[in-house]
Amino acid sequence: MLEGAKSIGAGDATIALAGAAVGIGNVLSSLIHSVARNPSLAKQSFGYAILGFALTEAIALFSPMMAFLISFVF
Repeated sequence: MLEGAKSIGAGDATIALAGAAVGIGNVLSSLIHSVARNPSLAKQSFGYAILGFALTEAIALFSPMMAFLISFVF
């Protein structure tokens, strides 16, 4: 019973990876749209896009960490 609950919890924790992939796609899509509309702000927009990418990727890294904690520690 406990092993089954651990597996379900670890699987639920990895669902966040799909959300992170969608978030990264949105960040890069917005960068392309903003550069297409105003090319003179490309450098500033790229800096903001890298920040958004890094924050979204941080969530993607926390998700497998939680899955491993659920699986092997608890």
